[in-house]
Amino acid sequence: APAWLRRLCGRLLSERLLRPGGVQAVVRGILEGTGGGAGAEAAALDWRKCDAIAKILASCPQQCLSLEDYYRQVCPQILDLLHIQDKVTARQFQRVATTTLLTMAREHPELAERHLLQPLLSPLLRCSEAAELAVEDLAEGTMLVPEAELGSCVEDVLKVYVVGDDSSSLLLGSLQTVLGVVFSLYSFAKQNVSYLRSPCQEILLWFLEKAERERSLAVLGGLAGLGGPVPTLHPHCRVCVGSEGGAAITVEETISDEDEALYQKISSEQCHVQSLVELLSHCQKSGLAGDFFIHCLKELTQVAAEDEAAPDLAVEPGKSLLELEQEQAKQERKLLVLQLVAALCEGVSDTVFTDIVQVQQFVAAVLQRACVSPARGCGAAAEAQTLSMAMGLVAALLGGAVQLQSSDFSVLKRLVPLLEELSHTYPEPLTQELASDLRIAICTHGACAPGTVGAAADNVLGRKPGLGAQSPAGIPSGAPSPGSSQAPPQHRHGSPSAHRERSTEQSTGREPSATSPAPVGLQELLVSAYDPQPPSRAAALRHLASLVTQRHPEALRLQEKLLQVFLENVQHEDAFVYLSAIQGIALLSSEYPERILPVLLAQYERPVQGTGDTVATVTRMKLGEVLMRVTRALGAMVFQHREPLICAFLRGARDPDGALRASSLSNLGELCQHLGFQLGSIIQEVTCCVTAIARTDPEAEVRRAAVHVVVLLLRGLSEKATEVLRDVLRDLYRLLKHVVTAERDGAAVLHAQLALEELDAVMRRVLFPPQTMEKKIVVLP
Repeated sequence: APAWLRRLCGRLLSERLLRPGGVQAVVRGILEGTGGGAGAEAAALDWRKCDAIAKILASCPQQCLSLEDYYRQVCPQILDLLHIQDKVTARQFQRVATTTLLTMAREHPELAERHLLQPLLSPLLRCSEAAELAVEDLAEGTMLVPEAELGSCVEDVLKVYVVGDDSSSLLLGSLQTVLGVVFSLYSFAKQNVSYLRSPCQEILLWFLEKAERERSLAVLGGLAGLGGPVPTLHPHCRVCVGSEGGAAITVEETISDEDEALYQKISSEQCHVQSLVELLSHCQKSGLAGDFFIHCLKELTQVAAEDEAAPDLAVEPGKSLLELEQEQAKQERKLLVLQLVAALCEGVSDTVFTDIVQVQQFVAAVLQRACVSPARGCGAAAEAQTLSMAMGLVAALLGGAVQLQSSDFSVLKRLVPLLEELSHTYPEPLTQELASDLRIAICTHGACAPGTVGAAADNVLGRKPGLGAQSPAGIPSGAPSPGSSQAPPQHRHGSPSAHRERSTEQSTGREPSATSPAPVGLQELLVSAYDPQPPSRAAALRHLASLVTQRHPEALRLQEKLLQVFLENVQHEDAFVYLSAIQGIALLSSEYPERILPVLLAQYERPVQGTGDTVATVTRMKLGEVLMRVTRALGAMVFQHREPLICAFLRGARDPDGALRASSLSNLGELCQHLGFQLGSIIQEVTCCVTAIARTDPEAEVRRAAVHVVVLLLRGLSEKATEVLRDVLRDLYRLLKHVVTAERDGAAVLHAQLALEELDAVMRRVLFPPQTMEKKIVVLP
């Protein structure tokens, strides 16, 4: 267009823009003709056209007296564009408004904050802790922010900040001033039915993702109540349920009852902690959850250091009221940190760490805490387990859990000073040894990894989910109780020589049904096998198992005593302990099957005396795992023990507990697979049992296991199936066809189809053997 026409159109457009309602009129005029049908959708997707309109609105016309005067007239109209109700044009208008706001914030941040951002956030700022509320002038229950205004404000913030997705310092800083109120709304919406939950969560996650990591951690600390640059909801305000599914903010009513007020405060804090953990569960991939976990552990270490340096002096007389208040604030902070760590451990600890650096920081925080305040007192067991978990994590990394690079070892070397200090100062000898061995393994880049590192790595990598416990179980019969005068001293005495002397002096009181005296080293291991700390107990069991592998003469002479020690530790709830015990029993049984197998079968067939049904079932399932490990170790020699093993598993398949029935059938299938051609006439009993269970058992898991027995049987026999199973092959085929046509469980049907395919392949190989070309030389007479 000619220059004069452009100038004339610009002047007319500016004059219209400065009139009341001019912004909406200009936007409608430019977008005219795009409304309705596919045209509106196409215009909504045409970002360039919307951006061009935003540039026009963000530019101050020459006719305007001043830039601030232009912003004062135009900015309220721009915010009104966010509230267009017409669904056809709302998307276009919101895009124009968001782009215009972001453009103004980049070009003139001070004016944009004054005329756009503060009015946008006004409902949230009004009830913030930083707001100067004249609460004494407001009656209790006064509506501070109505439901409609609050809901509209949250939606506008979502459109501008999250949908606009501009992470400039101005926008992040303005949003940070209201994050505490948004988090209170999110926590309220989690406990009630409200449509505000999703937008509040998206706003919080957007800020935590876009802000720098240190800033995000500080904000999380403020939201958790640890103090930070986040103004929270005003203490005299509370969120209440709205009539339209939203929420409103009112002036809180005074609670005269002190107990009720305390209860409300504690409930609110717990709700906030749970909401924070729920929010962090969405931040695990970015690593923010792990960093905040480490931040809380460092806070816990600092609290422990303060307690160690200055004991509780709150009871001393003569303190001023200010000092008492400060002491109370410290105690509240300490409790809050403990509550946060506990909630994070329970909520997000399983997948919280995403890289080696985070693992190193977590382990460093735990080791530093152990160096500052060694485990003792009523919390010694929990602290020792945390330390064992951290050191086991490092051992698992060094043991091949991940492929470590040279850069990873440079990160792990930051742990070397802490491990060295721990190896000299920690009161537990086995922990000292593991710390020293981990230090050696890290310094040598894994080239020199002592046995304790491998054992700790096996414990971590071999742990079964769902069976481990978070606290040590009770001491089995024949072992000392933790509180008795004969309790093992290794968790109280740092010197190994002192530990050995105490162990020798008290051997008669702690030895489990001793038949002959054992040497000092072996006796020390037997005592440690009943240690109340699971890490020490598991390490002792691993050492005893290694003595059996090395055919140590004293260990072999006391094999009955070792078997009893292993069997009693199988009942332990901690996975580190019972997996070590299972390994020890399997090694003993493979060395002396004639002596050990009858004892194991007797334990497997009868419930453990003095325990509940659930504990007895779990223990029998663990013994079944032991029997299967022995079966694999014996190989072809298992034929000598065929009948008692099969009879034990058949009896287990009739147990009232469904889990044990399924476990017994799984063991039976694997045993039949190992026996192969040596099954003999006992195959009739196996077939009858499997057929009856697959047709009539009420639990799908058990029926699934029964069909899986047939799969393993056919897979183990292969071409020999037609000869070994010739009397029962037809029955098995009919069973599989029945399962495929009548079974409701999809997994059982899949097992049956696999078995039919296996059977079909076997029969094809028998009936149609492959044609081979052979060269024969015949000598004629």
